[in-house]
Amino acid sequence: MFCGKGGVGKTTSAAATALHYAMNGDKTLIISTDFTPSLRDIFEIDSLEKPARVTDNLFLDEISYDAVKVLWDRKFGPQVYDLFSTFVDIDYQDFVGYVATMLPGIRDEFMVDYIREISESGEYQRVVWDTAPAGQTLGLLRMPSMMNHHLKPAFKIYSSLKSTHNLKRSVLGVIKDWEQLSEKDMAFLRQEVQFNLVTIAEALAVRQLRDIFDEFGSYGLGINHIVINQVIEDADSPFLRRKAQLQQKYLAEVENGYGTGCTRVPLFPYEIKGLERLKEVERKLFGS
Repeated sequence: MFCGKGGVGKTTSAAATALHYAMNGDKTLIISTDFTPSLRDIFEIDSLEKPARVTDNLFLDEISYDAVKVLWDRKFGPQVYDLFSTFVDIDYQDFVGYVATMLPGIRDEFMVDYIREISESGEYQRVVWDTAPAGQTLGLLRMPSMMNHHLKPAFKIYSSLKSTHNLKRSVLGVIKDWEQLSEKDMAFLRQEVQFNLVTIAEALAVRQLRDIFDEFGSYGLGINHIVINQVIEDADSPFLRRKAQLQQKYLAEVENGYGTGCTRVPLFPYEIKGLERLKEVERKLFGS
């Protein structure tokens, strides 16, 4: 998983990493949970297939809001609708859309669950996950724990409803299943996901790192690697030399302050789009 604040090159790093695994023979999926994704632009892919083929071993997918509604509907929609339809006159599709926007973090919860299912299916040897900017990503990671917290009073609420005994028992079973799903998704995040944090050597980005590390740690998650992007090399003008000097203290702070591996990626003098440009980033990330 690649995370970081907006504009630091997170998606580019994720794309170059996916390309690396694919070039080394692993069937790889790169998937975005950003609702304003840019993977297709970076790979210069016009296909709207899901997933879209990039190379023989590399496939690309982006999770939309509608896809999340389908995920929730498939697992819980009919059972919960059975209860609500006893005292609310609402069309089924309207109900699914309402729940998907009403419940706290349901989209984030089912994004995690969707990626877990892909990972466990064995269809791909590598899954590279490009997330939304840092604040939204931390919300996504909080969801399994928060869902457990919100579901605790649900048993009392549904037990007090005036409906048939069998229906109440069915709904309580659904809630219990949902709670177990949240626990499973959090275990997946803790045990199966490698977290890569992308940053740049500037004051604001570096100051945010400690908060991100602390937030991840509060849920038993750790950052496995840091990518420091847009590092100035071979400065050939007064402007670039000054920028390079400013970067030095931030580079030292990141590389020495967090006890995890770091990789520098240089500032390129052109936009990174297409396979050939991404291969240049891949060589910097993996030292080929």
